[in-house]
Amino acid sequence: MELFRNTNIDFLGKKWYFLALSLIFSVAGLGSMLFWHHIPLGIDFRGGTVVDVKFTQTPNVEAIRSELDRAGLKNFTLQADTRPGFNELLIKLDIRETSEQALDQGKETIVKALQAGSEPGKTDLNNIGYTTLQDYFLKADPLHLGTDAAVQYGKIARSIVDFRDKTHGGVLGSLADVSPLVPAPVMQALQQDFFASNFGVRNVDIVGPQVGAQLRKQAVLATLYSLLGMLLYLWFRFELIYGVAAVVACFHDTLITVGAFSLLNTEISLTVIAAILTLVGYSMNDTIVVFDRIRENIKLLRKDTLTEIVNKSINQTLSRTVLTSGLTFLTVLALFVFGGDVLHGFSMALVIGIIIGTYSSIFIAAPMLVAYQQWRGKSVPGAPAPSASNEGRRYKSPAKA
Repeated sequence: MELFRNTNIDFLGKKWYFLALSLIFSVAGLGSMLFWHHIPLGIDFRGGTVVDVKFTQTPNVEAIRSELDRAGLKNFTLQADTRPGFNELLIKLDIRETSEQALDQGKETIVKALQAGSEPGKTDLNNIGYTTLQDYFLKADPLHLGTDAAVQYGKIARSIVDFRDKTHGGVLGSLADVSPLVPAPVMQALQQDFFASNFGVRNVDIVGPQVGAQLRKQAVLATLYSLLGMLLYLWFRFELIYGVAAVVACFHDTLITVGAFSLLNTEISLTVIAAILTLVGYSMNDTIVVFDRIRENIKLLRKDTLTEIVNKSINQTLSRTVLTSGLTFLTVLALFVFGGDVLHGFSMALVIGIIIGTYSSIFIAAPMLVAYQQWRGKSVPGAPAPSASNEGRRYKSPAKA
């Protein structure tokens, strides 16, 4: 399937406009990383606690912020899920201590702050686990069971917790919600010693600062190793300049993507790093397709200049590039729009990266290849540099063509 046939766009003739555009974005991103927002690292890399809270109704972010302030918490951020009916809030707390106990205390402080004004002396049924509930039943023994009390109360506790987590999404509207599941004496005991708050903690991520530092180092090394590996592959497959041009294009894509996160002050998490590594491979694949067509045309179009060959190669692969990149872009755009906060950073990196990666294959890697060959005088064998009088002479194909 082809969208375009016999196109003759002078891509290299417009290279300076696009190189200027790349320079603007790169400088803006570097400026933000160095002087403004810096690199906004997520909890994965700087250490701290992330608590994912589900509410029975749309959370009042400002009221929650006030409660957390009163609880003495500092340097926290709130990120609400604005999709209708989701009623979720991410509470991110920076804690620099290396003690895992101190890190876990951050989660306990958040829960207590959210429970402010609740019924004193009672336990929140929305924020306890199966074991705690079973132990309560064994101690209270509302059914006066005998030797099989652990089994029977275990089943009751499991049914309540499963009903809360699987049917109600982790948060009960009230204690009355579980009344059809349990005998009357058990329900009376629950009403006496428990209450149902308007929230439930769905997930807690705790990362110590030492682990965060290791993850930062590993993320940087993973990106550098992937670029080095691709450079070596293209050196073997084509020529060294092909590998250098492709790696420079990938580094350009990574720089602009990270710069965009800095400009927008959006946190970079492990999932974002995964997206960036995906984009390195995606951009490299697109560049290799163009380079492979250039290599084929160097052998076929022996009377054309290198600039003409590169332009023709890009035009010949344009339909494939638009189809592949366009369909991929639509997919990640759907993730960005409908994926929610959990996939926001990942999908945002993919949306930016696919646009920049496709762009760099045409306007960064290809012009760099031509510029190098012209600088070295390799576009015309035996001549110091290309000229109008000898443009028609044949080109030297890559060493491993």
